[in-house]
Amino acid sequence: MVLAYLPSPPQAVWHLGPIPIRAYALCIIAGIVVAIWLTQRRWKARGGNADDVFDVALWAVPFGIVGGRVYHVMTDPELYFVAGRDPIKALYIWDGGLGIWGAVVLGGVGAWIGCRRRGINVWDFADALAPGLVLAQAIGRWGNYFNQELYGAPTTLPWALQIDPAHRPADTSSIGLYHPTFLYECLWNIGVALLLLWVDRRYTVPRGRLFTLYVAAYTLGRGWVEALRVDHANHILGLRLNDWTSLIVLMTALTVLCWGSRGVRWRRRDQGQPRTAAAQPGS
Repeated sequence: MVLAYLPSPPQAVWHLGPIPIRAYALCIIAGIVVAIWLTQRRWKARGGNADDVFDVALWAVPFGIVGGRVYHVMTDPELYFVAGRDPIKALYIWDGGLGIWGAVVLGGVGAWIGCRRRGINVWDFADALAPGLVLAQAIGRWGNYFNQELYGAPTTLPWALQIDPAHRPADTSSIGLYHPTFLYECLWNIGVALLLLWVDRRYTVPRGRLFTLYVAAYTLGRGWVEALRVDHANHILGLRLNDWTSLIVLMTALTVLCWGSRGVRWRRRDQGQPRTAAAQPGS
């Protein structure tokens, strides 16, 4: 018998007249606002102009949303483009389905465009962005909670998440309690953000390495969280596709941090002055 569990939210959409207000969208927007706020503070501390962050975000955010959706649709095309499915739903972003790596890659393209227009180095900007970006991911995961999606395997742990019958997998429809993987990833991402802030405060980090550390730390956590999930996913050699993506990205990030950092020192803050973004133009 389970004595405690996390209840599902009673609803995920509210209506202001004919206008639907979706919790998923609110979580994404809240994450973006927090990321911009924190990045502005960090960018100013590096000698940059706070307006740079907003201008770059005007490019990076829409590119990232499109990239996240494209990645999701490309990796799960059978959800939209087979007999009995409605292809137009591939555009229904509010129903969930934003792949983080598509968002990072295409969002990075948008950020590069924005940085070039402002005459700043994209890697300096990425290092300032990294803690805010992973905090945005932590907040955005609560959209999955409201949509009752992307949860884990059945469990009787006291923090199990109750899922309504309409949102349960057919093979576990009589169980109802599952691992709250949205919460696991949210907490992991908050931990990654704190790690990045601590490292950046304690060390003068070479250009681009703080963002690379974010990539490595995030994928390390995403790998074990992904392994708990029971939602639809394509598998290759017994592993979910996103597990393979996380593994490849993690190994790439570790290679950059280890092999790519040979001869480059991570100095303690008391051993040298930090490089400021304002003094390093160009991209």
